[in-house]
Amino acid sequence: MTATKKKYHQLRREVIKCLYYNNMLTLTELSKLTNKSLPLVTTTVNDLVAEGYVLESGLAPSTGGRRALTFLLNQKKHRYTIAVSMDQLVTQVVIYDLLNQVQMAPETMKLSLSEYPNGTKILIQFLKNYISNSGIPVEEILGVGIGMPGFVNADFGINHTFFKVEGDGNLRSYLTKALGIPVFIDNDSSIIALAELKFGAGKGIKDVMVVNIGWGIGLGMVINGTLFRGHSGYAGEFSHIPLSESNKLCSCGKRGCLEVDTSILVLVDKAKAKISSGVNSSLEQLFLDETKLAGDHFLDAAKGGDPLAVSILSDAAFLIGKGLATLIHIINPKLIVLSGRAAVASKIIMAPVQQAINEFCIPRLAEYTDIQVSEISKESGLLGAATLVIENCNFN
Repeated sequence: MTATKKKYHQLRREVIKCLYYNNMLTLTELSKLTNKSLPLVTTTVNDLVAEGYVLESGLAPSTGGRRALTFLLNQKKHRYTIAVSMDQLVTQVVIYDLLNQVQMAPETMKLSLSEYPNGTKILIQFLKNYISNSGIPVEEILGVGIGMPGFVNADFGINHTFFKVEGDGNLRSYLTKALGIPVFIDNDSSIIALAELKFGAGKGIKDVMVVNIGWGIGLGMVINGTLFRGHSGYAGEFSHIPLSESNKLCSCGKRGCLEVDTSILVLVDKAKAKISSGVNSSLEQLFLDETKLAGDHFLDAAKGGDPLAVSILSDAAFLIGKGLATLIHIINPKLIVLSGRAAVASKIIMAPVQQAINEFCIPRLAEYTDIQVSEISKESGLLGAATLVIENCNFN
């Protein structure tokens, strides 16, 4: 491919991505976002209209002069993304169209990665069944995006913690071959940060920290408008900051990690221990219901005002806030977003987090950092996984 064709295809991808993230745009807006000349953008958009990727969408609001045409992606183009959001216990999949509208009801599978660290075949069969049941031809699927826990190197397609494969360890290539569809993988906290950057509280903000409070404690960092991965691709291991005063051994093999006192799995264990020692709590009955994960029962109890659950969650949130104070001192972000499974209990989490920041953070720094709870936390993992496809596919 010549250099001119490469530049054309790159601009084509950029135009599609801009429309994906912003819905409707004028040619002038596309020119500014892509940093390309208006004539060049006009030619590219016209080509995409001819291909059926883009549609004219009426006139933009008047700004005093001639109203400009707006454009958006064509829902009838029949191009789809498969989004897979994984945590340590649950895997969820959904199919989106180009407007991020759900094309098939999401499906969920319980898959404990601690019990099945090499559950690659289980994952592949789950996805094959879902794709087959959708009836969507493989050639209409742009790719599969998967956010997963572990030390994930997105560039090399390797998860050093889970789903290890023989040979060069390239899980991305292994899954691509097995599914017959391009697959892209990344750390679950990184894609949640990507979702917040493109669709959530972080949209339009250059420096954002997104904390994923779930079975573990993850962190996605956006610096200067892009995901920050660090020198070797593993930046953001917030859960392993040594803030715990306990002597518990962390899953990483070290002691003192934040995770051993703040992950939902640990909070459930603390609640069960308190109940065993005679403390009264609604959790005693809730934990008997095994149709729902114990961690979700715990969060429901906290939201419902159960004193034990509130106390345990508040203590964990204070410790997380202490960790955030450290991040504020180092990164000086504009925004910190609290996301993940525990975001449903935001009213309980926010107060102790803010208290810790007030106590441990230099006021001059803290006053310039906003803290918000994610408004898209329930779907951020899936949206981030879909975005992973959009960022990497070829749009054939």
